[in-house]
This record gives sequence, C-alpha cells and structure tokens, in this order.
Amino acid sequence: MSETTSQLRERRWGMVIDLDRCTGCGACVAACKAENNVPEVSRRDAFSGRVMNWIRVAHSESQERHGPSAAYPILCLHCDDPPCTKVCPVHATYVGVDGIVGQTYPRCIGCRYCMGACPYTVKVFNWHEPQWESELRAHTNPDVSLRPKGVVEKCTFCSHRLQTARDDAACESRDVEESDYQPACVEVCPARAMTFGDLRDPNSDVSSMARSPRSHRMLEELGTEPSVIYLKERERRV
Repeated sequence: MSETTSQLRERRWGMVIDLDRCTGCGACVAACKAENNVPEVSRRDAFSGRVMNWIRVAHSESQERHGPSAAYPILCLHCDDPPCTKVCPVHATYVGVDGIVGQTYPRCIGCRYCMGACPYTVKVFNWHEPQWESELRAHTNPDVSLRPKGVVEKCTFCSHRLQTARDDAACESRDVEESDYQPACVEVCPARAMTFGDLRDPNSDVSSMARSPRSHRMLEELGTEPSVIYLKERERRV
C-alpha cells in the first residue's frame, strides 16, 4: 500500500453546521441541485411530497412564544454506522474508506429499503424519468451521472470533487489536503455556517468545532455516529 493510500484511509470527512450562523437563505440547496444534477419535479409531485433535494432547510420553532424559528439544514449525515447500508439487498449503498456513504446507481433496484431504514429521511426516489429543459440540460455537470427512473439518490458530499482532488494530488505525489476539496454547499454558504474537513485530524477546524460545548449530533442516541455535527444556537440575553 502506498503512503498516499494509507493516509487517505485514515481520513473521515465530515461537516459542522453552525445554527447560530445559518440564515436559511437556501443557497446550499440551489448549489447542491446545480452541482449534482438534481432534477426538478412537477408541481403535482411537489405537492405530493416528492421534491428532489439532497439538502433541505427545515425550521425549528422557538420555545419562546413568538420567538424566531431556527434554520436547520439537513442532508445525508454520512453515518459511521449507517442503517441504510445494512438493509440494501444488492449493496448499492456503502461506506467508503474515507467515511462517505456512497450510492451505486446502476446497482440500485429501487426497493427503497434504505429510505425506510434511514432515521433522518434524507434519501429521495426518482418516481419519473428526470426531465430538463434544453437550456438546463446543456448546463448539467458532466462529472455527475444523470440518475434514471426507479433509483434512490442522496447527498454524496460532492464525492466527484474528492475524486478530482485525489487525481490532482496523485499527480503531485502527495495526499489530499482539506483545501483541495469542498462540497458545493459549503463553498457557497454566504454566512459561512458550514465547515468541512477531516474529523480524524485533531488540528482541523471541524474537529475543533466538533469538540465545542454547543456541538450535538442529530438523534445521536441511535448510535449511528453521524459525520455531520451541529452547533446549537447561542442563548440570547434580552
């Protein structure tokens, strides 16, 4: 095993989302859809709850009466022990060596067991053959496959960007650095509410933020060990 491969296997890519910074603007949602060729759906499907988003912004209501609601970006949490991978009968979803939970679309048979097993409801299903207007199709990302009808899809931490970073690093005989690779949602966030990096590096920004007293994992009592960590809002004094 080469030194570069050995170092790569020690990484665990993760994200910290500071809810005190998030404004709920939706820039992450738009960037994700454009970067990963996530199709639009008809108005009828949207009203039926079949919106195709790899990341969504939920809102939690304040406990105080008439208090402001908090924006809560939700995406695949890339769990260290994901329930979705255990129920897939064809191994179409898996955990990579760097902690990213991936999807093999040509292998997916559309049984949706993984959707039912995911406690975070972050996977979506292609009920129809995705359609794009000619102008939009011309701008689809060639680095990301166009998924067909009948398969499940989800956030991949923009793993195609990681592959590009790996190739560039390999040409330079070095390991991938955090500065080489950022998901689209992190890149565009105007409030800098999202931080991405290596959770196994104790000196990385994400590791430092993950150790904050404000940090928490969604439904952490389930033992899934998510790689997406949230920082609670700070208390405001009137």
